[in-house]
Amino acid sequence: MKIGLKLQLHRKTVASADRTIRFAAVRATILCIGCVTALGAVSSDVRAQDFDAVEIRSTDLGGGVYMLTGRGGNIGVSVGSDGVVLIDDQYAPLTPKILAAVAELTPERIRFVLNTHWHGDHTGGNENLGREGAIIIAHDNVRERMSVDQFMERLDRHVPASPRAALPIVTFDRALTLHLNGGDVHVFHVEPAHTDGDSIVHFRDANVVHMGDTYFNGIYPLIDTSSGGTLNGLIDAADRVLEIADDETKIIPGHGGLSNKAELRAYRYMLVAVRDAISTAIAAGRNVDEVVASKHTAAFDADWGGGFVKPDDFVRSSFATLAR
Repeated sequence: MKIGLKLQLHRKTVASADRTIRFAAVRATILCIGCVTALGAVSSDVRAQDFDAVEIRSTDLGGGVYMLTGRGGNIGVSVGSDGVVLIDDQYAPLTPKILAAVAELTPERIRFVLNTHWHGDHTGGNENLGREGAIIIAHDNVRERMSVDQFMERLDRHVPASPRAALPIVTFDRALTLHLNGGDVHVFHVEPAHTDGDSIVHFRDANVVHMGDTYFNGIYPLIDTSSGGTLNGLIDAADRVLEIADDETKIIPGHGGLSNKAELRAYRYMLVAVRDAISTAIAAGRNVDEVVASKHTAAFDADWGGGFVKPDDFVRSSFATLAR
């Protein structure tokens, strides 16, 4: 089954039919993943999930920018006459639903996919979209990590190398800018935070920022220490965005609901308070178990402790990065 099905037909008369055909082609291909790849490159946590009930929801952020939610990292979308820019793409089995959601916004094709980092809940759709002709862009470290097997220590998870079609084909070191759809999409790398390949995407004209997993809204963040993540890096990333945001800026977190500058400031306050408490304990000679037992996050657990990263896990990963 060839994913890259293209029908050269007049857009005004057959846009709807073209979207339906492309959607069906991608869906059929994904249903055949088992016979093409025997799921050998798909991690067990993905295979174990039931994606049939997942609904992709769209939120209009203005200026041709949207936020899509489903399962996995939040997706950003820029639409316009120059085509679609997709920020992250969740899991591979959700590609048909994501394409259908995008088709409700625009008849234009997805030209670019920007990955905020390498984790599979943000890059799982890369192979499908890459075969459809999308140009995948990410930081240099994202391609490097996706090219080889990885082990996520904090989750005790082995992740196989991604297939070639899933790898970013355009990479950058510090920053890049896309000039399209009547505005600028500025992408910049931050110091190791969630991982060592994190990027933040600033839709300058729409006043929207996608922070990837440098920002978990309302829950404790995952610091992927085996991928170079650091607590200080998360704080620095928040500072970078607070510098460019105003009270009207809409902030897309990697996980959690749509956010704003005030909520991001509260997130930073929590991170700094936890960092300072753990750093003081480390300076006093406390080991990790003693620091965990001290419950330095207790004042924040009611507001931030309800996610998949539990308070003790957050403290352990924070300790690991601060004690280096």
